[in-house]
Amino acid sequence: MRFHADLHVHSKYSRATSRDLDLEHLAAWAASKGITVVATGDFTHPAWRTELKEKLVPAEPGLFRLRPEIEQTVAEGLPPACRRPVRFMLEVEISTIYKKAEKTRKVHHLIYAPDFATADRISRASATSLPTAARSSGSTRATFSRPR
Repeated sequence: MRFHADLHVHSKYSRATSRDLDLEHLAAWAASKGITVVATGDFTHPAWRTELKEKLVPAEPGLFRLRPEIEQTVAEGLPPACRRPVRFMLEVEISTIYKKAEKTRKVHHLIYAPDFATADRISRASATSLPTAARSSGSTRATFSRPR
């Protein structure tokens, strides 16, 4: 099966992003552009994870779709030629920051979860592994520093 996907999108809860980066807008823009799979981004953010759980329902294994009533509202706002199903993958970006040869290096890892139980476990693990300052900064990106 051939499809177009956007595997890294931030939510409205990420720094310096649009307040319109909610599931409804992501679905509408994806459908308009012919994208059928969109990563949710930022699932470690508590408010975003709550919203994901309220608005998404399981579709195929590892994929979710908007609840039928939300999906219908989104479709009604699109031209008929753009009305196509959009699936979502649970995704988060984890940043690893370390120094090498006196230069700070950053590696961004994209992590995909097949279900909310896995996303919850990853979120709990990142919340307990981060320094207090990083947890309370409001960042939606979990950041880990490599020990020297």
